[in-house]
Amino acid sequence: MRRVGSAVLPLHGGYAPRWLFKRMKSLASAIVAVIVEESGRDELLRRLSNPFWFQSLGCVLGYDWHSSGVTTVVTGALREIVDPKAMGIAVCGGKGKKSTRCPSEIHEFGALFELSDEQIHRLEYASRIVAKVDNAAIQAGYPLYHHAFFMTIEGKWSVVQQGMSVSDKTARRYHWLSDRVTSYVNEPHEAIVGDIARQRALDMTSNASEECRAVSLDLIREGVGRVRKDHGLLLRSKQQRALTDWMGYASRKSDELQELSMPRNINWDAMREAYEFQPANYEELISTRGIGPGAVRALALISQIIYGAKTSWKDPVKYSFALGGKDGVPFPVDRRSYDETIQFLHFLVEKARLDGKEKYAALERLKSLAPQKNV
Repeated sequence: MRRVGSAVLPLHGGYAPRWLFKRMKSLASAIVAVIVEESGRDELLRRLSNPFWFQSLGCVLGYDWHSSGVTTVVTGALREIVDPKAMGIAVCGGKGKKSTRCPSEIHEFGALFELSDEQIHRLEYASRIVAKVDNAAIQAGYPLYHHAFFMTIEGKWSVVQQGMSVSDKTARRYHWLSDRVTSYVNEPHEAIVGDIARQRALDMTSNASEECRAVSLDLIREGVGRVRKDHGLLLRSKQQRALTDWMGYASRKSDELQELSMPRNINWDAMREAYEFQPANYEELISTRGIGPGAVRALALISQIIYGAKTSWKDPVKYSFALGGKDGVPFPVDRRSYDETIQFLHFLVEKARLDGKEKYAALERLKSLAPQKNV
């Protein structure tokens, strides 16, 4: 699996207007049907995993290009219009409590798709580890609150998840794709998309953090006593006041510094469990239950400050409108133009031909999605 990218967006509350969400579902249904019919389920997963395409989809559907809600509303619309039985695709999880139901939904749809127990287990693990990586291995102040897992009848998957920063009211979105599986913890993404870049962010998935991952793993393998001793040393010494020097900070009062400082409280029971398990690699280390952001950060700081291991504190960052946005940014949604766009899409579909075959039967049914009058 590899994470394809992420996006940083202002945090917006509220709900999509009913008139807009109705049209979003209609247009999204047409777009998804076209992609699956023409290019297959794998292509839909690939596009969902691409932050640029996903952002563009939200814009085409009329949602605000700069809103955090584009993630939750677009995935919510997809969850309603994707029929697992008919399309061989299922959408699991979602926002808040819905995300916690992801494992059970993966099992439910896995059974529907007649996947083996091993395949279902791999899907459940993928859902869990990608959330762990973006919540702990990448630390920029965005704890996750949204996790959508797209799975197919072939056992492939894509993830769209989002974290929230309370301090500056922004959100960051992460995308993952199951094809070309290489590593969950080493350079899994191709791009980070957004208009906000943190001055510093701990990125343990960066290739530049390879040495730090190795030292963190060695520390755990040696035993909890060693980590406790080094942790106490940094907390008691004046070095704790100079963490900004190690991370390249000019200011010592920023929110980012507080988020990346040495944690005083660590789950030592989880550390001990990891030691007893003797993880074979960094992925196994962070997948240990109880090893969260604090433990990952503590090990990273000890590895760098005491043992000189190179660590990446760079926040990789790059971004996207079409029919306006519900909040009037960059301009209000024009309902007539929206409906005309849907009708024009269906007109093009009517003209479509593929490999000399008649127009797609599935696309022919999309005519019914076009509204007959403005609401």
